Amino acid sequence: MTAVQDVEKSTESRAGRSRGVWRWLLPVLAILAWLAVGGGLSPLSAKTSDVQKNDNMSYLPQSAESTKVQEQLIRFTKTQSNAGIVIYTRAGGLTDADRQKIAGDLGDFRGHLADQLAAPPIGPVFSQKDDEAAEIILSFKGADPNALGDSVRYIRDRAKNTPGLEAHVAGPAGLFADFGASFKGIDTTLLEVTGIIVLVILILVYRSPILPLVVLSSAAFALAIANGAVYLLAKQNVITLTGQSQGIMDVLVLGAGTDYALLLVSRYREELRRYPSRFEAIRVAWRAVLAPILASGGTVIVALLCLLVSDLKSNQSLGPVGAIGIASALLAMLTLLPAFLALLGRVAFFPFRPKYGSHPSEEHGLWGRVARLVGRRARLVWILTTLVLLVMAGGLFRLNANGIPLDRSFVTTQDSTVGQKVIGQHFPAGSGTPTVVIANADQLGPVLDATKGTSGVAQAVPYTGSPVGPPGAFTPPAPPLVVDGLVRIDVTLDSAPDSNAGYDTIHALRRSVHGVAGADAKVGGFTAVNMDVQDTARRDRSVIIPIVLAVVFVILVLLLRSILAPLALIITVVLSFFATLGASGYVFRDLFHFAGADSAFPLFAFVFLVALGVDYNIFLMTRVREEAGKRGHRAGTLAGLAVTGGVITSAGLVLASTFASLSVLPLVFLAELAFTVAFGVLLDTLVVRSLLVPALTVEMGRASWWPSKLWRGEP
Repeated sequence: MTAVQDVEKSTESRAGRSRGVWRWLLPVLAILAWLAVGGGLSPLSAKTSDVQKNDNMSYLPQSAESTKVQEQLIRFTKTQSNAGIVIYTRAGGLTDADRQKIAGDLGDFRGHLADQLAAPPIGPVFSQKDDEAAEIILSFKGADPNALGDSVRYIRDRAKNTPGLEAHVAGPAGLFADFGASFKGIDTTLLEVTGIIVLVILILVYRSPILPLVVLSSAAFALAIANGAVYLLAKQNVITLTGQSQGIMDVLVLGAGTDYALLLVSRYREELRRYPSRFEAIRVAWRAVLAPILASGGTVIVALLCLLVSDLKSNQSLGPVGAIGIASALLAMLTLLPAFLALLGRVAFFPFRPKYGSHPSEEHGLWGRVARLVGRRARLVWILTTLVLLVMAGGLFRLNANGIPLDRSFVTTQDSTVGQKVIGQHFPAGSGTPTVVIANADQLGPVLDATKGTSGVAQAVPYTGSPVGPPGAFTPPAPPLVVDGLVRIDVTLDSAPDSNAGYDTIHALRRSVHGVAGADAKVGGFTAVNMDVQDTARRDRSVIIPIVLAVVFVILVLLLRSILAPLALIITVVLSFFATLGASGYVFRDLFHFAGADSAFPLFAFVFLVALGVDYNIFLMTRVREEAGKRGHRAGTLAGLAVTGGVITSAGLVLASTFASLSVLPLVFLAELAFTVAFGVLLDTLVVRSLLVPALTVEMGRASWWPSKLWRGEP
């Protein structure tokens, strides 16, 4: 027997040593694997701006009439082009020196920009309204904001060097150049601001110099992996990457990744009090948070992928790009971060190390008091919070999410928007930015008559192979250019190309030319594109929002194994969404004085608020379900609220702050999205998840868990 026992002890000793070796070796291997993959993709992540597509073709609705016209325009010009309008003005009238200066600029542009121009410049054209303005119209090849930006900067530097002679570059080329310049902050300013915000919050939360660096390092690896993967896919044209989708993805990776880290670290700290071994503690903590983190990340991924249903390429691009970002964050926080924590152990929490056998204070702190309040006054709490949210939702009538005029789509003043206003003061507002009609050549006469007879049309001229100048410009007579049996008519509108009046003219023009039998006429151009984008965005939100709700509901049912609890969660999240939009309506109109909101804004806000808002309910309700299985429904609900209150609030602060960092970019759309998501996340964190959801859960009783085992009886 002694020999057998010795053999058993020796075997157990070898097995123990083997387990001990693997406990150290596995985290080390995981970190080395991340270093290898991250090191390979990190250089590529810095090159994402090279594969971004910020031209208007990347934002066109696929089935819209203006998109079909845009595709046919290539037949006439052989290349995509965008007009840049150089507008000169002097109060009191242009001088002879001004006229010489403008003529000199025209010659310089013709020579210096020859390789960038798709056609010879038109001009100078002098205003027929007064003697104070002149304009030069340049047609640029392509629509790459970086290339346009270089050309536009050169023109602005050349045109603005005469005192008293005001000069601006407007038109699509000037606008795209300004948009491109605004997105240059994504790779530097945005990430720097976001990283600093996250670091400060983590230091305040953990009161440790080590943990914030560990979490941020994991998030940085996730960001490198995400950007590297996106670069490779975009370079092969598998996905489309825009500056907008890149900025949102970076924020999602840092914000959501930090949220998942907070949940894991919080549970790890709990388990370090229960287990003497750091490896046992991380194993138990990892298994406990695996389901809620996967469900949370999966909800965001699926919600983002629902954007693939959109008819707008810009929305479609955000779906897979954002999903790649969230998947990278999940992978990092479930593999790399646990490896760091396992190796560091209690040292990670220095100087406040959790001691084995100590007791957590969550149930006796602030969130313990909140839980007791909810327990005592559950019905009063959920009724009052519901009424407050309904009152906030009243601001929906102030939101006006029907599009923003381009001249008011920047937070800061831009040269292109100032120039467009100046053009409208001295020329037909649509000059230099023609609306285009494509029709069968044998019906040119009737289509031209229908076009000229449409209210709001200042000029309609058949295209001869050269761009047509504004009214007053000399155009030598030439036969219309016929390509594949089609002709093109360039139309100048009386109203600004991005105004509601301009959109009304496009609607009227389409009715007029569509009525010409056999013409198969279509209306496109800059104004029509903007209008179709807004119309398509309104269609998208009515289609995608119900799909997202259905998908989120299914995920919650599978996670909680219940019908009523997920239904209640969906209702609270939707109520929170409407309350957030209402508050945004008040703030945008009455505090920030924005002109309105983009038609796509409610959809973007919904996808982020519902997906991310459900995250915190998932974190709460999975813990509530775990505690209810030990303590009973009511006690388990209140215990779940108490122990998760601190970590979920910290996660909400991190995510709200990271989205708020989008406001550093000077675009109204991103500023509005930053405020709405940040405000909505805080509302979900501090009100909906802290008060409304637990109060409703207590009020509903065990019926919350129908038809699972928890519904049928106490533990």
